[in-house]
Amino acid sequence: MKPVRLPAAATLALPRWALFALGLLYILPGLIGREPWKNDDAASFGIMWTMAHGGLPDWLWPNIAGMSMPDEGPLAFWLGAIFIKLFGWIGNEVFAARMSTIGIFVISALSVWYTAFNLGRRNDAQPLRLAFGGQPEPDDFGRTLADAAVLIYLGCLGLLQHSHDITAEALYVSLMAYMLYRAVRYVERASLRNAVLMGLALGGLTLTRGWIAPAALTLSLLLCSLFLRLPLLRSVGHLALAVLVGALLSMVWLLPGELLQPYGHSPLQAWMDWNCRQFSLPDRQSVVYFFRVGIWFFWPAWPFAAWAVYAWRRQHHVLHIVVPLTFVAMLALLAMFHPDPDPAQLLPLLPPLAVMAAFGLLTMKRGAINAIDWFSVMVLTICAFVLWLFWFAALSGWPPKLAHNVLKLLPGYKPELGLAAFFVAACVTAGWVALVHWRISRQPAVLWRAVVLSSGGLILIWVLIMTLFLPELNYSKSYAGVAHQISVNLPQGSACINTNVGAAQRASFAYYGHLPFAGVDNQRCDLLLLQDSSRKREGAEQLPEHHGADWIKLWEGRRVTDDAERFRLYQRVK
Repeated sequence: MKPVRLPAAATLALPRWALFALGLLYILPGLIGREPWKNDDAASFGIMWTMAHGGLPDWLWPNIAGMSMPDEGPLAFWLGAIFIKLFGWIGNEVFAARMSTIGIFVISALSVWYTAFNLGRRNDAQPLRLAFGGQPEPDDFGRTLADAAVLIYLGCLGLLQHSHDITAEALYVSLMAYMLYRAVRYVERASLRNAVLMGLALGGLTLTRGWIAPAALTLSLLLCSLFLRLPLLRSVGHLALAVLVGALLSMVWLLPGELLQPYGHSPLQAWMDWNCRQFSLPDRQSVVYFFRVGIWFFWPAWPFAAWAVYAWRRQHHVLHIVVPLTFVAMLALLAMFHPDPDPAQLLPLLPPLAVMAAFGLLTMKRGAINAIDWFSVMVLTICAFVLWLFWFAALSGWPPKLAHNVLKLLPGYKPELGLAAFFVAACVTAGWVALVHWRISRQPAVLWRAVVLSSGGLILIWVLIMTLFLPELNYSKSYAGVAHQISVNLPQGSACINTNVGAAQRASFAYYGHLPFAGVDNQRCDLLLLQDSSRKREGAEQLPEHHGADWIKLWEGRRVTDDAERFRLYQRVK
């Protein structure tokens, strides 16, 4: 017997304008006015910016102003470079590159919605028919599940920052969501068209983050076909076609790269070497990392998803459990088999977990749903209050101790009131209060009530951070100030600079300071920009040998918020 009894009143769809507004509030903050920070966000922008201002070799051999970065794949960087070329005329190429993340986010959200919708309107997912009627229609039931899946997806803690960074990971999780949708459509109707579209998704994933995950997903689809008792020969033929289409799409980059050999390098060889380093036997560190980080990274999807597996355990061969669960299991194994675990390996699990979690909501007891609601209201409201208190203290100086604790992290920074940011933050906070009042006073019976506060509260926290504290975050995490200092101290007519700075720093210095770094061929230069630790004594780090030449120091500096990192500019004595 199915574990679901549900009246039609519980399947009222979330108003389209409300879902659209939540999506806008989720994706737009953090795109406007945000500078590249000290992480992969700045490094990825550097690749996009180099492509947009470079030639064909830069598009075939990703690099950051001469620093080779051919590892992952170029698709995400191609998209960002195209947006820079299309919208860079507005005067802010960082924002132009970030505009690509809007389209990427839309693809992922729509893929999650339509995956849950198609699974929810199937006969094997429908709730039991009530004795006197009143059960929901299949399409209404599917729309409600789809709304719940998107709300859970938006509420996942691990997705929040990664979906706003201009990195390959943002496109990776979006294509994974689309791959899940195409897999569901294929299992529902095994056709050549669905196999080809599935192959396009596999090719996009390959061009974004390598071939290991697409190969594992192909295997998982074969396992789904066997478990769901689909015709084996037909499934193998369609999967072979999908792999062929994916391989042909990958040749858009690999074939020209091999023929042209940009900068004298082989993209295929470098890319294959990187892929081979992404897989090894699991050890204790990778397994512990998966569960320790996954507890908060997958929240709140994983408790609902685990409950869905338990609640539907007696229903064999149901598509809405088999396909997402197979994806989750295969991607979890890939994450634990990675030699250097990081959040990028956990991101692909979010779309299947969100879809499966929506089906877990169906059988949740009212007490459990109310407990989740009250937890969300208490924790997120307290977090919002603390953020407002810190903002007020930094701006007004009261309470003095709190203001001192805030400003000591930002030496030299003078807070200013941004009226537009304050207005947006105040409006979103008022909307949160209205949402909590609606949930508590009306006690709605709709299915998605259990997650609307979780996703809405997380969006509130993100909006407050990206409006009230965005200037402080830019001041703390950006290298724009250091880039300007270096550019001012460059000798006139400088030809090129050798350096050991990291990817994020190189991208920021090239963009903000227009520093003439050495190219991919790493030619000999008369200037050297050295990055090291300020805790080391002067001269403790041996300078690179350049034919025994002597060097004089022209400048030394650092970010005001980082007393450990140090940059020094040297010139060769002629």
